[in-house]
Amino acid sequence: MSTRSTQRVPLGGFGSGPIPRDLWILLGVLFVTFSLQFFSSTALLPALLRLTPLAWQRGFVWQLATYPFIGFGGPSIWILLELYILFLFGRDVYAGLGRRHFWRLVLTASILAALVAAAVHAVGALMGGMDSLAPFGLMQGQRILIAIFIAAFATANRHATIMFMFVLPIEARWFMGIEILFAFIGFLQTRDLPGFLGICTAVGVSYLYIRSGGGRRKGGLREMRLQLERWWIQKKLDRMKKKRGFRVIQGENKKDGATGDVKRGPWVH
Repeated sequence: MSTRSTQRVPLGGFGSGPIPRDLWILLGVLFVTFSLQFFSSTALLPALLRLTPLAWQRGFVWQLATYPFIGFGGPSIWILLELYILFLFGRDVYAGLGRRHFWRLVLTASILAALVAAAVHAVGALMGGMDSLAPFGLMQGQRILIAIFIAAFATANRHATIMFMFVLPIEARWFMGIEILFAFIGFLQTRDLPGFLGICTAVGVSYLYIRSGGGRRKGGLREMRLQLERWWIQKKLDRMKKKRGFRVIQGENKKDGATGDVKRGPWVH
């Protein structure tokens, strides 16, 4: 997979630069847990950590947070392609958001997606209309992470051109629709409605998380990170003012004693 930018959008994950250690660890954990399922002595561990109906039936609530980090799929080379795609988009998302917001995005989107999926499965099971033999398969492990990273990348770099399937140039903004289309095709094959709605939730949450920085993004994900941090700090200040009764003073004293606008330094925006 390769890209070019129509508006000189920085694409860290598809270019040069150091690979974040967090991303190496994430890829390693996914591959190791994927491998563990094929050995009888270790298969229980990934089975307990994946998202299953036991999350709401037996109170295995930890599965809502652990399932994104458990590699999923059959013994096929396809896992390597999925991890490669995860690496490409994950590297750019990490470079743009930074470590704190990267993991906050992963946990927020994946946990909310799991809650929606578990709720849908619970309602469907209680109503007797859940016909999927393998619920949540569409959103397990690396699949939910790929959905999150592609949605984040596409939101911040709408006009970056990606060579889809290495041959077809498509603007990144269309990739959110494409991944939902792929998930829908998977739903038609598996009848995994909870997994499909979980993917849709993850894409929507990722879009809103990146957009929450506000304003137009001229610098890709890195600019979005700065905008998001300003937005977050402003929210904290607003809460502090309400809680402690802080009062913002507008202006500074002039020679005649009147007040005016605050003089801003070169690092104040």
